[in-house]
Amino acid sequence: MYMELLEQCQIWNENNEYQKIIDAIEALSAAERTPELDSELARAYNNLAQPGDKELFEKAIEILSPHAEYFQGDHCWNFRMAYAYYYLDQEGPALRYFEQALQARPGDEDTCELIDDCRRRLALPRFEENFRERTEKAWNAFLQIEAELRSIMDEDREHRRGEELIGKCDEALHLAFGNICFEMGFNGQKHELILSPEGDRVKLFELVYFQRHVPAAVLENWNVLVGRQPSRGFGLRSDDWEISGEDVRVWTEKLGDNSAGLTLYCEKLLPLLQKEENRAWWMLATLTDQILGEIPHMRIVDDFDVLESPREEPSILLSQLPEKLAELGFDLSTDPQAYLDSYISYQMQPDEDPEADWRMDVIAGSTCCPPLLNEYFSGESRAMDELHRDGTAAGFLCYPLDSFAGEDRSQKIFDFRDALESALMEKAGENACALLGGATGIYCGYVDFIAWDLPMVLNAAQEFLKSAELGWAGFHVFRRDVGTVTLVSRESGDQAD
Repeated sequence: MYMELLEQCQIWNENNEYQKIIDAIEALSAAERTPELDSELARAYNNLAQPGDKELFEKAIEILSPHAEYFQGDHCWNFRMAYAYYYLDQEGPALRYFEQALQARPGDEDTCELIDDCRRRLALPRFEENFRERTEKAWNAFLQIEAELRSIMDEDREHRRGEELIGKCDEALHLAFGNICFEMGFNGQKHELILSPEGDRVKLFELVYFQRHVPAAVLENWNVLVGRQPSRGFGLRSDDWEISGEDVRVWTEKLGDNSAGLTLYCEKLLPLLQKEENRAWWMLATLTDQILGEIPHMRIVDDFDVLESPREEPSILLSQLPEKLAELGFDLSTDPQAYLDSYISYQMQPDEDPEADWRMDVIAGSTCCPPLLNEYFSGESRAMDELHRDGTAAGFLCYPLDSFAGEDRSQKIFDFRDALESALMEKAGENACALLGGATGIYCGYVDFIAWDLPMVLNAAQEFLKSAELGWAGFHVFRRDVGTVTLVSRESGDQAD
């Protein structure tokens, strides 16, 4: 029966009868479903879907994902995963799966063409809706349902409609975010929507932008906050567990002027720590967020550990942590923008090879978003994939420094970068981008940014760069495996649109 159905699926696929494949395989019991049949089912969903049918492509990924180990190194499985991500406009993961598909079938023309197309799309993202537009759309949707949300929260005293409440809000917020974590509540005067970055500084940039664009009509009845707020009496409850700040012991260590390490021990959670370690860590990290505040937690805590047995040294209760950190001189402000405005300076050993990747020539720079730089230098792209999914682009302008000369060369280089940044803010503005810092290399200068509306930013940059006495200038996303977009080229006279 198994082989007969697989052969029949091949015939149906050749005849474009995809729904017959879906009906036949989904009629089987879980015990009768094999990885091969699931792969055919996912292919049918991929083929049945039209561009824009997100649910069908997401269904294909959901079916294929559990079989990653089984199909390791398989061309068809990797191609089908890549195909679904490609039509979800998530070219980052699509590229990785297409590359694995090509390794399994070297020289495959379809795969090569799609790899090239992914790289072009990633080098110059062109979103159907960018994050600026998605933000406006999501807030408009929230505005339409906010009265209903308040009504549910006010009437649902026994919290029986929580799933419905979260589902309605989630549907509106997902118009802006591919992935969003939030909480809802009432502080006695106003309802509250709390957007959590879950410790992700890159995500925090998006959330702050989103918060800044909340409509005035929403603010009449809601407080929209970024980051879990400090709550001394907070506790975590589930069917099996209930813990508060009084149940957790903490050892603190000052690691630097602006960073600390925390070591936690909770006797109540020892059985959970041994059976479901990740869940126990999540509970303790979330409890720390609520007692300390999520933004102070992100700003201060650089090392977080959980013990199975207590230390002998004196400890404090987790509920006493805010006072302890304040005594040590740490800033407990919950303002997310102030946290994002904090820059760090860095120095590098420059690569003197003029053919090396962008930024390998950097001598020194500063940034308010270290994770993007760290991932770029290590050849990773998790944060970039998350931004891309939301219609956001992050990258840098690059330009040569050989035209800057004289005793005051360094000052000229800094002045030019300041002028370029000012031009971006004047022509594109905060509605289109957030500046992240910049760097100076042996050969090139760099200006870093996150773009909520990439065309507006590149148009502003190009207008400024046209008037500069530079041989060329370009834009490059924070990815090592894609090309560069030329903005100005004096040699050829070509300029990007």
